[in-house]
Amino acid sequence: MKKLLLSLILFFATNNLTADNLHKQNKVAVIYSDQFLLHDTGKNHPENPDRLISVVENLIVNPLFKDSLIWPKFNPASLEQLQLIHSKNYIKKVEHETSLLTNNSTTYLSTGDTVISKQSDHVARLAVGAGIKGVDMIMSKEISSAFALVRPPGHHATATRGMGFCIYNNVAIVARHLQQEYGLKKILIVDFDVHHGNGTQDIFYEDNSVFYFSVHQHPFYPQSGRPSETGTGEGKGFTLNVDLPKGSGDKDLLSTFNNQLKSAMDKFKPEFVIVSAGFDAHEGDLLGQLNYTSSGYKQAALVLKDIAEQYALGRTLYMLEGGYVADNISKSVNEILGVLVKNKKK
Repeated sequence: MKKLLLSLILFFATNNLTADNLHKQNKVAVIYSDQFLLHDTGKNHPENPDRLISVVENLIVNPLFKDSLIWPKFNPASLEQLQLIHSKNYIKKVEHETSLLTNNSTTYLSTGDTVISKQSDHVARLAVGAGIKGVDMIMSKEISSAFALVRPPGHHATATRGMGFCIYNNVAIVARHLQQEYGLKKILIVDFDVHHGNGTQDIFYEDNSVFYFSVHQHPFYPQSGRPSETGTGEGKGFTLNVDLPKGSGDKDLLSTFNNQLKSAMDKFKPEFVIVSAGFDAHEGDLLGQLNYTSSGYKQAALVLKDIAEQYALGRTLYMLEGGYVADNISKSVNEILGVLVKNKKK
């Protein structure tokens, strides 16, 4: 019943957009579909549909965002778009293994520790499509920025392997889409999930056109992301990892943003900012052991907005990664959207 109510609320929010709404550049898009709830991870799995339901409900009824947010419709990513990053064999593997399942059954993707169900391939393609829709609207100046509230997450997925709750690498595909369709030459990906985005790092490790910055807990899954990992070949110096010990909080997060990320971007000068927004570093998360607060995420968003406005015409896309307490996600997303919808920092 709760999912049906959410669908009805979202239907009216999406279908009451006016032409005036859609062409004001100070609007922010929230990119969500109730089809994201169809990815079934089984009983008691932390990455479950309930992560999103209350988050979206709270946003829709929040009076602070009544005239600032739009909720666009979007399509799943095409095969060609998935192949910007993933091998054709891997894409076929995901499609085949999900097609063998019956409704209400789950198993593990054969490449690793990722639970899949019959709808998982479709939902994962839709998550990629959400990010693509967001950047297309930003590049066409229909909106100023966007937050894609998607599942499954993506930053652990490599070109040939799904792992860690991730099937397709959402942010990586979006970055390549920006380069292919719009000719952007310098893209920043910022990852503040509690886990290191090993897949994203691996994909761009030899690439000097995409700068990957990650701040994460160490030691922790997947055990990668040490400061010594800085890229190879042409990509040398375009990967920046900061690992934090258990118990680190807002002060540590903001120190890395202000002292390391900002100085690196003064040299790199990105044309677009993509954020792997995981909230499992929030205090009280089911999996993470860091102690960020919703206020800390707001302060981090202000730094990212500074970078985007200075170098990237403000162009910013957030895409949800981890975070396993719905209230933490909801409060943090609200804080970040509060930053995005303001034309000037206060």
